[in-house]
Amino acid sequence: MKQPLVSILIPFKNTELFLKECLDSIVQQEYQNWEVQAVDDASTDDSYKIVSKYAEKDPRFNVLKNSGNGIIEALRTGFKECKGELITRMDSDDIMAPDKLGTLLELLLNSGKGHVAVGQVKYFSHRGISDGYARYEQWLNKLTAEGNNYSEIYKECAIPSPCWMVFKEDLLQCGAFEPNRYPEDYDLTFRYYENGLTCIPCQKVLHYWRDYDTRTSRTSEHYAANYFLDIKLHYFLKLEYDPTRPLVIWGAGNKGKTIAKTLLEKKIDFKWICDNPKKINKDIYGIKLDHYRILNHLQDAQNIITVANEKEQETIKSFFTVLNKTPMKDYFFFC
Repeated sequence: MKQPLVSILIPFKNTELFLKECLDSIVQQEYQNWEVQAVDDASTDDSYKIVSKYAEKDPRFNVLKNSGNGIIEALRTGFKECKGELITRMDSDDIMAPDKLGTLLELLLNSGKGHVAVGQVKYFSHRGISDGYARYEQWLNKLTAEGNNYSEIYKECAIPSPCWMVFKEDLLQCGAFEPNRYPEDYDLTFRYYENGLTCIPCQKVLHYWRDYDTRTSRTSEHYAANYFLDIKLHYFLKLEYDPTRPLVIWGAGNKGKTIAKTLLEKKIDFKWICDNPKKINKDIYGIKLDHYRILNHLQDAQNIITVANEKEQETIKSFFTVLNKTPMKDYFFFC
């Protein structure tokens, strides 16, 4: 197997408790032709000192100060210094499986450009993993095992930010870290999808995702639900929406209302449906909610589903199956 240089981007901020374990897992990789571009995003603890000690001992580590502010700027700062033919990311509080780099690299070299290698993930925590994270892990790994990550991309981020690898050339084609759009990992996943990068199936757990109370995804406003919904609608309107077809929102909860409000602001016509007897015929934002069975007579509609209950989602899928409708063409689950 060829042994090209792999560049590992690691933005970090105040993760001194976990950095050594993270960096040691990189040093202990079975594949050794790598470099680390570690970017300090204004840490106030000893994180910068810890990474600097690794850089003093091992020239493969390069530690930088963020030229801007926030994780997107940190990724840009590090990416400018990347010398590798292949690019991957790592979170400074997580752990790599020993065969992570080698496995992703082999998958990518065997498949060639135009692909993204993705590994399975496992959450760990000193207090145990919540049911929500366990379900997300199971969902994500099932998609990754089959290489079908884009098939449910409007539900949630379908590629884990610290467990992918691409050719640098392909990353540049996708816009790398240029957009100022959060969550940045979800936005990049959509750009892989938009540019036609094929996900390579992977059966292995390659990344251990640490969960704790002060993890950025738990504390930063940039990872709040409204940011995820903004990205979903942005890319739906850009990549999927066909103004010659009727547009339908199914569900009148918070997500349904947020989408409806945005579409009204954009002056995009839509019909609004639900299966809740208390809401049918109700007027919200000047739009009357119809019974979902209007879809039996509505020709060639595009449907955004905002119903979160998993049992109800299965019922909705069955309904669309009877109507010979296709997921990711005729209907899109937004949760």
